[in-house]
Amino acid sequence: MDPRLAPGLKEALARPGPALLPAPGQTVAIGGHRSAGKSRLLPLVGQLLGRTGVDLDHHLERLHGRPLRTWVAEAPAEFRAAERRALLELPPGGLVSLGGGFLSHHADALEGLFTLLVPISFDTYRERLLRDRTRPRLRPELSLEEELSSVFHEREALHARVPTVALVDFLRGCLTSEVPL
Repeated sequence: MDPRLAPGLKEALARPGPALLPAPGQTVAIGGHRSAGKSRLLPLVGQLLGRTGVDLDHHLERLHGRPLRTWVAEAPAEFRAAERRALLELPPGGLVSLGGGFLSHHADALEGLFTLLVPISFDTYRERLLRDRTRPRLRPELSLEEELSSVFHEREALHARVPTVALVDFLRGCLTSEVPL
């Protein structure tokens, strides 16, 4: 096991639990809250699986020539429809990092995909989003603190309804199949 892994992750991997990997040709989607680290994990998961990944948010910006920050603020329904369509148009068997609201808004579009859930605590989520003001506001009528709390807790409940694979279970699967970590 790679000595650079965080101690908490090393401990979690050492505990008994499922070891899950995608089926050959199955699309892998990385999902979770805004600022959970999905884009950062994309190349690492890609390396483990031998796949090139697509960051869906960046893909949408390139495809439509529109920054997500303004698109989400000005036309949220149009943006949500475009993100769903973009995922469904990707070739099967790929690797994609989803936007922060995808699990909440398009759970049915993930049917048949191997969806990894990237965990994040509310405290870490709050800290990262208070520091990163480049992300779009989702509820500008609320204070930022109220928005962060309401969005996080509402999405937690919605994420719990989506069939996902815990990141640690995927990594354990990589270990048991002798994929180097």
